Amino acid sequence: MNLGNCPRCGKLFAKNFRDVCGNCYQEIEKEYQKCADHLRKNRGITIQQLSDDTGSSVKQITRWIREGRITITNAPNMSYPCESCGIVLIRDGNLCDPCRGRLTRDIKNAEHSEKLQSSLDDNKPAGTYQIKRI
Repeated sequence: MNLGNCPRCGKLFAKNFRDVCGNCYQEIEKEYQKCADHLRKNRGITIQQLSDDTGSSVKQITRWIREGRITITNAPNMSYPCESCGIVLIRDGNLCDPCRGRLTRDIKNAEHSEKLQSSLDDNKPAGTYQIKRI
């Protein structure tokens, strides 16, 4: 039996399928329903307005959007913060264009430096030598 403390309330619970205890899970589901209903009635609101109106955190609403539980296709003003910088608001994916570009550039630089290092390693002698006294 895998036991853990609930990150929301701190109670000890059996971790099976969820990361929170049963009581907190029910509270999260009530928050979700409240957010989904409010968004259906007010399609033009932002994520901050939805958070203020329902009491759910922006982080939790963002999690529901990424899970696909809340769709923002019919909510033109709804967007959520980039996972990397947390500043730029996006409507799809996890990263904004500047962060995605920076990540791509960093990967290319890492690949280039790795190739350079491996070519330097290829120029070194291939084996080690041991000298033994006979």
